[in-house]
Amino acid sequence: MSDNPPVSRFENLRSGARFLRRALGSRYNPLLAQVVVTRRCNLACGYCNEYDDFSPPVPTADLLGRVDHLATLKTASITFTGGEPLLHPDLDRVIRAARDHGMIVTIITNGFRLTRDWIERFNAAGLQGMQISIDNLKPDAVSMKSLASVKGKLALLSEHARFKVNVNSVLGITGERTQDVVTVAETAAKYGLQHSVGVLHDHTGTLKPLTPEQMHAYEQVTEISPSVVHSLNYWLFQKNLMHGQANDWKCRAGARYLYIAEDGKVHWCSQQRGYPGIPLLEYTRDDIRREFHTEKSCSPTCTLSCVHQMSMFDRYRGTQTIADPTLVASTAE
Repeated sequence: MSDNPPVSRFENLRSGARFLRRALGSRYNPLLAQVVVTRRCNLACGYCNEYDDFSPPVPTADLLGRVDHLATLKTASITFTGGEPLLHPDLDRVIRAARDHGMIVTIITNGFRLTRDWIERFNAAGLQGMQISIDNLKPDAVSMKSLASVKGKLALLSEHARFKVNVNSVLGITGERTQDVVTVAETAAKYGLQHSVGVLHDHTGTLKPLTPEQMHAYEQVTEISPSVVHSLNYWLFQKNLMHGQANDWKCRAGARYLYIAEDGKVHWCSQQRGYPGIPLLEYTRDDIRREFHTEKSCSPTCTLSCVHQMSMFDRYRGTQTIADPTLVASTAE
């Protein structure tokens, strides 16, 4: 067993209370920032457009500066992502910096490079959550994130991690692999880990409806691994998307949710890179206020759960009176 104690229940409760205060007490501070620590990935999944095979890690000093600025914006939580974040040698140091600011800190990884040493480093840094992505039982050209490749990593996490671990699978990649997701959920449960399901999106982040077989698999895995957060997300967003129907909601990307690319610029999300394109270190409360009230034309069929969840706190407050600037720009052209 690990020599490092888990993040205490009291600390998790305190972090949760701080998050709720920032969610309910103000409109103009980020609730979640997803920060790319390297664009490079050790895999090449056919459905993913968030990686390359050559980019170096973002310099640690730059990441620490971004964390500090996010703290000045009163950001409640940070998720470090990629590419593959375990390719960054100082990831635990950056996690520790964010935790020292009182933020909730998680990472998203494919798990291939996970070792006992990394787990211990994350324990010591105070990591609170890890999402590990597994889409099928055996790798194929569409998704290389397979259970066969990382099952041993789940055992390591089960035994040594002092942070919460969620296994996430994407439904809708290929019809013939639909039942794989059920087996992944069962395996996660065997190791005492949570499991969640995402809905496949195209290169713009919009929906790809599920087949009846995929719908049945979704029902199975949610019974295997029930979750209040995922149930709420299902009723508010995923149910319509899975049936090919749009949602009526106010996307708060650029305000409640920030996506910070490897170059340090803020974008609405991973699938809508390009706007606002402002360097994070120049991003202010005025930028947050503007984006909070800006319409996003892509929102009705968006499948990005992280953006859904960070926007739901402001579902009925703050009208969006600023037209989608990306539409205005394309019309002008």
